[in-house]
Amino acid sequence: MIIVILILLGLSLGSFTNALVWRLHEQALLSKKKKGSKPQAENLSIVKGRSMCPHCHHELAAKDLIPVLSWIELRGKCRYCSKPISWQYPLVELLMALMFVLLYVFWPSHLWTTANIVDFIVWLGLLVGFMALTIYDIKWMELPDKIVFILLGVVIANTLLQSLLLGDGWETILGAFAGFLVLGGLFYALFQISGGKWIGGGDVKLGFVLGIAVGGPSASLLVLFLASILGLLGSLPLLIFSKGNLKSRIPFGPFLIVAAIIVQLFGASIIHWYKSKLLLTQ
Repeated sequence: MIIVILILLGLSLGSFTNALVWRLHEQALLSKKKKGSKPQAENLSIVKGRSMCPHCHHELAAKDLIPVLSWIELRGKCRYCSKPISWQYPLVELLMALMFVLLYVFWPSHLWTTANIVDFIVWLGLLVGFMALTIYDIKWMELPDKIVFILLGVVIANTLLQSLLLGDGWETILGAFAGFLVLGGLFYALFQISGGKWIGGGDVKLGFVLGIAVGGPSASLLVLFLASILGLLGSLPLLIFSKGNLKSRIPFGPFLIVAAIIVQLFGASIIHWYKSKLLLTQ
């Protein structure tokens, strides 16, 4: 039953994520033009705006908004202007549902205490923000501050709440702060040294968020290590099969996010395995 609920919730929030990404980008374009009227701005509001076709901007009916099924029924085209609707929409909806289920299945502890339940729910919310950042970074090489700062507030609030629920005093807070300093601080140093050539400002802010989210210096270093490997593997096809070169820009945010999710689910086991191997070699 829980799996079914998570699938339905993931599909619905995947649809929301698609709309969120599109609206944020349209708002950014409207802001740059500085010619947008108030009605236009209101139509693009995350809270007040109604769902619309990204091409003709026709308001969508309820039958057009059923995750995945509406896209299949319409054969990937708008009901009103017949222009193609990107496969990104059903893909993100399906991925979000899959991620919700995987988060539950591989959650580090199924001892569902109050603290654990709250942490799990918070991570469901974080996945929505992470997916939005991933899409935005892949499509436009940016990590919007509006999403990053909301996530920063969420992870800080969750850290404080976990400290109270776990009753471990300052241990949880200090662990999160250490992660903040290690991952975010290292990225900030790289940004300053390179003048923004090695890493973008958005990645620095995301590093602060992820450092708090995974908590602790070991977990933060593991995120950096895994993200670097994933980034290298992701860049190889670009270098081999396209015109990319060592100076080509690639979005690093998605690799950081995937690494952080891996660490959240399997980080403790990976670190324990590494330490045990290290002790055996001594």
